[in-house]
Amino acid sequence: MARGHERADGTTPTQADKTHARKVGDRLARRYPEIGTALDYGSPWQLLVATVLSAQTTDENVNKVLPVLFDRYPTADDLAGADPEEVEAIVFSTGFYRQKTKSIIALASDLVEKYEGEVPIDIDELTKLRGVGRKTASVVLAEAFGVPAIAVDTHVRRLSNRLGLTTASDPVKIEADLKALFPKGRWLKLSMQMIQYGRDICDARKPRCFACGLVDLCPYPDKRMSE
Repeated sequence: MARGHERADGTTPTQADKTHARKVGDRLARRYPEIGTALDYGSPWQLLVATVLSAQTTDENVNKVLPVLFDRYPTADDLAGADPEEVEAIVFSTGFYRQKTKSIIALASDLVEKYEGEVPIDIDELTKLRGVGRKTASVVLAEAFGVPAIAVDTHVRRLSNRLGLTTASDPVKIEADLKALFPKGRWLKLSMQMIQYGRDICDARKPRCFACGLVDLCPYPDKRMSE
């Protein structure tokens, strides 16, 4: 019998823990049976850059600049040799444009030098690229390559804690805890389902608990049961 994944603290979830997670996962899957990233991309390379640009802004904002960016710099090699000021002008509206410009030029350079411009299908290799953390790597693996992965962003962290799926605040530990609770077949869509539920219902400051389809499964103490 195959051994399941362990939590970040080395413990194994109980059957009750897994049953709770399954109920949460089933309801999210019913609400969002077909879901994926809202970022527009035509290749793993484009998704990698788009995901880096999506930090602390909306996917809509990123999608507005992507056609211009990729028309000007269609390959990693093109972006690696770009003039930073030109890139800054293109990505300005996504916020934190100087840092994002440095990040995408650096990751493009690494991609060319280490992988001949091809995006690796491995989380450890992806996270060796400058500016690429586990969240970004997991999005690319799941969305572009169909590799089971869980990306932990602010929405996933919030929902995981409120729903009693983890007590961790560190994204790497949350990722481990979720992988221990959910079967591998659920990993592909879980992040996007949780992210969308966070946007639609489980807001950070004003959660719509009165409209929540998970409220009976949720131990969060500060529920808002009226508008």
